[in-house]
Amino acid sequence: MIDDDLGPGRTSTPPARAARLTTGRVLAWAAWDWGSAAFNAVVTTFVFTVWLTSKVFVEPGADVTATTALHSQWLGWGLTVAGILVALLAPALGALSDASGRRKVWLGANTAVTVAAMAAMVLVHPHDGARSHAVLLGVVLLAAGNVFFELASVAYNALLLQITTPATVGRVSGIGWGSGYVGGIVLLIVLFVGFINPEVGWFGVTSADGWNIRAAVAVSAVWMAVFAVPVLVAVPERARPDPRAIGALGAYRKLGHDVAHLWRTRRSTLGYLVASAVYRDGLAGVFTFGAVLASGTFGFTSSQVIVFAIAANVVAGISTIGAGWLDDRFGPRRVITVSLVVLVLAAVAVFVLHDQGQSAFWVAGLVLSSCVGPTQSASRGLLARLTDAGREAEAFGLYATTGRAASFLAPMAFSLAIAWGGAQYWGILGIVVVLALGLGLLLLVRFPRGRGVDGRHDVAVRDVPTAGERA
Repeated sequence: MIDDDLGPGRTSTPPARAARLTTGRVLAWAAWDWGSAAFNAVVTTFVFTVWLTSKVFVEPGADVTATTALHSQWLGWGLTVAGILVALLAPALGALSDASGRRKVWLGANTAVTVAAMAAMVLVHPHDGARSHAVLLGVVLLAAGNVFFELASVAYNALLLQITTPATVGRVSGIGWGSGYVGGIVLLIVLFVGFINPEVGWFGVTSADGWNIRAAVAVSAVWMAVFAVPVLVAVPERARPDPRAIGALGAYRKLGHDVAHLWRTRRSTLGYLVASAVYRDGLAGVFTFGAVLASGTFGFTSSQVIVFAIAANVVAGISTIGAGWLDDRFGPRRVITVSLVVLVLAAVAVFVLHDQGQSAFWVAGLVLSSCVGPTQSASRGLLARLTDAGREAEAFGLYATTGRAASFLAPMAFSLAIAWGGAQYWGILGIVVVLALGLGLLLLVRFPRGRGVDGRHDVAVRDVPTAGERA
């Protein structure tokens, strides 16, 4: 088992947290999650990337299959580069954020660049003779947006501990994740009705020159900008600047020291970061390839994919908010474990029932959707419980880095499974393998008692410092 330095029967003292829960600040914090659906749901999942790799960007007379495959490869490479940059930058920038004590500045700056990248996507359009160049521009903007969105998320996640108490981390995290899903539902409906589905949308927008998609992305940029404001206004900075200021190189040295320190004194935290990186990539695979499977294996049309996406977000939002209360009562470890087991079983059901029509996908797909959100939310809350006060951004920087470091697993497993089985639906088993591996690694981690990992009864009952704290 992966263990920490606490012997049997020992407890660790959780760091000081906010004195009380303030509803206004929680809602202001969750508004960023609501607004971020503009980037997650519209840009990266259901609208912009689907359009960017469609036949609309194939030059007249060119081979449609070969060209769209090439454009898809460019998209993959662009996101790969973005992932590498996040893995390299997130820990150091998290450390600098903690040292300065100005997390809202980091959040605001990175959010602003993300919104700017989204707004610039309006410039992408299928112009004859330069369609591949337009795709390259779109990929570059998407990659840039991904980098700064992930960096903004580091600062945003670190603010969670400034608005919660030890007994409410799970439910507040769940409210945030749930708000993201609900925000995605509302925005997708607005864009679907207003721009994407009708022949002539609002303000006379049509599909000519891709304006229906470009207008949808423009509205999404405004949406994210507006809902990013409340957290910057209503949530105060609580962390004090670290008098031992560090530069960029110092931040990387500190990162190496922190990893080594975790290995010596908090192996449970390090083990959790590794396990969560694996199963979180499996969760990403569920959403990344879900629409592909719905279309390619179960015969969904583009409109049916969006309708399913809206339904999936409804289910995910409700289950995530509800799971927040289960998280606080029974602990994030149990929520994650149960959710992963259900995810594996539901994914296997999709594989077994691949020839049973769309109804089978609807049922199994909604079960999958109901478990992804609770797992993501509880994972964030579990790390928050393990993190020492004043080092939240560093911890979530490592969280982002480990997640990015494992981001190749699900796509690779999906592709290898298809190559082995000879049909698209075999890729489902690749996702199952990644989820099951992450679950197995999580079960090997032995967490310290007293930090709420196992629910209300696990909140610290006595002051016994950890070895790291004694040192």
